[in-house]
Amino acid sequence: MEVNFLKYQDGLAPAIIQDSTTLKVLMLGFMNAEALDKTIHEKRVTFYSRSKQRLWTKGEESGNYLWVNEIKADCDNDTLLIKVKPAGPVCHTGTDTCWSEANTGPFIPYLEKIIEERIHQNDGTSYVNTLFKKGINKIAQKVGEEAVELIIEAKDTDDKLFLNEAADLLFHYLVLLRAKGYSLKNVESVLKNRHLKSQ
Repeated sequence: MEVNFLKYQDGLAPAIIQDSTTLKVLMLGFMNAEALDKTIHEKRVTFYSRSKQRLWTKGEESGNYLWVNEIKADCDNDTLLIKVKPAGPVCHTGTDTCWSEANTGPFIPYLEKIIEERIHQNDGTSYVNTLFKKGINKIAQKVGEEAVELIIEAKDTDDKLFLNEAADLLFHYLVLLRAKGYSLKNVESVLKNRHLKSQ
């Protein structure tokens, strides 16, 4: 990846910071070549601070680092898009973003993230952790049970019960996908490919 820092008199290219999960834009900073190199090697976002007149790693005082997942240059190679996992609030005021917006996105990816965390927490009080430890057969069985319960409720007229069973099925399906090493994005990719082939 080549970035045209020379396009700017001060050698500082804009760097847009985006949450890789929620896709929310978190902040805008500026990087020179040295800051970008450090960011790439340390996997933590480092800017060049005009006010401090030095390299500045975001979170160096607060601990709210921006852990890098992906770095892209735009079509003119003069602006960066950096997708990150924030370790805490991003703005110095304590808000999630520098525009005082909550860093939220679609709920399903967030739920998948919680499932992932619960699996690795080794917490005996966690339903997900307990179910996961029982193995793939038990997880698959639970999905089957929830599917049957959904079918039964579909034949009745209680919308609340139907939606609750639909939620139970989707939740356990997400756990099953994770147990197999996949996420809903993988399933979405299959559906997209099928759609493209049918065009």
